[in-house]
Amino acid sequence: MFLDETGLMLQPLVRRTWAPSGRTPVMYSWDRHDRLSVIAGLSLAARRRRIGLYFAVHAHNITAEEVETFLRQMQRHLRRRLIVVMDRWSVHRKAAKALEGDERFSWEWLPPYAPDLNPVEYVWDHTKYGDLANYIPEDLTDLRVELDESMVQTRRRPKLLRSFLHGAELEL
Repeated sequence: MFLDETGLMLQPLVRRTWAPSGRTPVMYSWDRHDRLSVIAGLSLAARRRRIGLYFAVHAHNITAEEVETFLRQMQRHLRRRLIVVMDRWSVHRKAAKALEGDERFSWEWLPPYAPDLNPVEYVWDHTKYGDLANYIPEDLTDLRVELDESMVQTRRRPKLLRSFLHGAELEL
């Protein structure tokens, strides 16, 4: 399982868009810095070559306890030993240390400064710069609804999930 987190703010991620000549699109937003934190995991079933996307949303910064809880829930759901691949963020290291004695988990660490090797980074790129680009939510609830919709739609597209693995140059 590949694991990573990101934050989404109420400020829109402005991207280029098409507009009629001479009519520059104008987006009105306010300077709010409320945010959601999201943890996601991509699982790969080796025998069936099936990819799964799992996520959890929090209204605060993700802690080691929440990473640990997320991993335990994934292990219970998948009902097999997990090889967890993640970066060396301090929260990840603390969660790994808390789960150290549990034989249902083993750890592989990504090299420092190599986000392009983690396919979950491609999930974030697709969500932030694709589905939610130029989107201005009214409040955190509105952002949460759109985020959930984006992630559920992404989960339902196996070819897209495979493309995230190929983007990280991982072969199935």
